[in-house]
Amino acid sequence: MSLIRSIVLIACVLLSCSIYSQAGNVTLTLPIVTLMDIEPSGNITLNFTAPTEAGNALVNPTPNTTKWINYSSAIASGGLTRRITASVNTVIAGLNITLQAAAASGAGGGTLGTPSAQVTLTTTPVTIISGIGGAYTGNGTSNGHRLTISLVPSSYALLANTTNTSILVTYTITE
Repeated sequence: MSLIRSIVLIACVLLSCSIYSQAGNVTLTLPIVTLMDIEPSGNITLNFTAPTEAGNALVNPTPNTTKWINYSSAIASGGLTRRITASVNTVIAGLNITLQAAAASGAGGGTLGTPSAQVTLTTTPVTIISGIGGAYTGNGTSNGHRLTISLVPSSYALLANTTNTSILVTYTITE
């Protein structure tokens, strides 16, 4: 009989727990986030080298690969994906500034963007990364999309001596 009493007692305790349970609401807010930066901060320098033999072309500067794009993105339900564009404040006749974003790497996660093919920068913004959804790239160098920036002659006929010309590259994240 004591076994039956024990079973009945356990059943009563289990039933009483479910009868007296309570539920509570949890309020959750996930903000829409659109943040982007270039790491590390600071300027880069690209200089041509003069040829040492008559008839030879300028020696192009080594492409710069020290910059990374980092971003955090949380989009509204059903919202549009984001893209990153780049442009310059001025162009120099006879020269092309090219930019290539690599595939994302590092500590990030989510729906990371897809880089476009190498682009030539102009004063009109051009997409360099598209399809960014809810994602983060990680912060700092070695996280996000590595940028390769190159300077190449486009027309020797248009080249003119320029010294210490600063060009501002503007990156923008948008829907």
